[in-house]
Amino acid sequence: MIHLESFKIKGGRKLCGAIRVSGSKNAALPCLFASLLSDEDFFIENVPDLKDIRTALALLTQLGKEVKFKNSVVHIRRGGAAKARASYDLVRRMRASVVVMGPLLARLGKAHVSLPGGCSIGARPVDFHIKAFEQMGAVVRVEKGYVSVKADVLKGNRIRLPFPSVGATENILMAAVLAKGRTTLLNAAKEPEIQDLVKCLKSMGAHIQGEGTSIIRVQGVSSLHGTRHCVIPDRIEAGTFLVAAAMTQGRVLLQDVIPDHLSAVLTLLRKAGLSLQVKKNSVLAAWKKQLHPVSVKTSVYPGFPTDMQAQWMALMSLVKGRSRITEDIFENRFLHAHELSRMGADIRIQANTVFVKGVDSLSGCPVMVSDLRAGAALVLAGLSAQGQTQVLRVYHLDRGYEKMEKKLRVLGARISRI
Repeated sequence: MIHLESFKIKGGRKLCGAIRVSGSKNAALPCLFASLLSDEDFFIENVPDLKDIRTALALLTQLGKEVKFKNSVVHIRRGGAAKARASYDLVRRMRASVVVMGPLLARLGKAHVSLPGGCSIGARPVDFHIKAFEQMGAVVRVEKGYVSVKADVLKGNRIRLPFPSVGATENILMAAVLAKGRTTLLNAAKEPEIQDLVKCLKSMGAHIQGEGTSIIRVQGVSSLHGTRHCVIPDRIEAGTFLVAAAMTQGRVLLQDVIPDHLSAVLTLLRKAGLSLQVKKNSVLAAWKKQLHPVSVKTSVYPGFPTDMQAQWMALMSLVKGRSRITEDIFENRFLHAHELSRMGADIRIQANTVFVKGVDSLSGCPVMVSDLRAGAALVLAGLSAQGQTQVLRVYHLDRGYEKMEKKLRVLGARISRI
């Protein structure tokens, strides 16, 4: 059974070599759901083969689409979404499934979507999505674990998000592209994944301005056509492997990356003392001297990403000196701290801040993965630890890292799936 799978890691080996960064899961998912806005053939390239992607494709199939996935390309065949119900069985597996509400509402005038599941990293309510749809003229009911949204006519409006939520921004954009009139979205998310979705929507014929800023304007159109779109590289996977190079005192070349999307991570790695050579589509990370402790605070893009917080904690646990890590995006996202402590890390949690005192080495032991990025941190810790580490419940990692253990073996890691 999948929940019994684990990684066995023999630590202490420097990672050296080159790997290609996979396509971004968080960019691919909303682009796949954008296919619900058109009846024409739809191609998405550079799609990573992950459990969340497979869940999204199963959801599109449930909604009436015919889907083919081969060699990193998803082909969604000509034909409309005949159904507006996204069932609990699929939505519970992946929080991003809630983003089908916007395109279903825009295309069919209704959506019946289960409240989402996903990683256990605190409350991430759909209130922002619901209030925005109501401002666009939709009637919303929440009952029996489902959100039902209906609108005879969606109308553009001026919408201000209380927080620059990525999911809410995506949902609103995909509702607005087919709404009547203009929608102005204030305090919108600026993430590269939002910009990539807008690029995809524009290639379908949408009229959008301001992506990458806090104000996005959408002029609704009557219909959208099919497209062929290539998703951006995964900046979090790239950041994770850069930290792996630092923690193992290695030398790793990442290919097919967009360095601008990694600016906050690269800045802090440089500040810590890691040698970085940045080119147009690659980053070479090389450990040349003892690193320095660097404190971080998570923030929305372009700040330090919450999805790199756990990996940074693992790195700081091996850097002599004291640092602190403040989590300002999600509560309950320090579950990995206890597992790192079991490996010998000196970590103290106080409210939304973790205080880390670097130790000379970590010791391998069995550890349990609580969520996707926590799992990445524990793998990194295992790679640098003395002895053997068994990382349990790696199905979390399979949601967001394509062939993680295979890529690490290419770099010389002693890691196997058991």
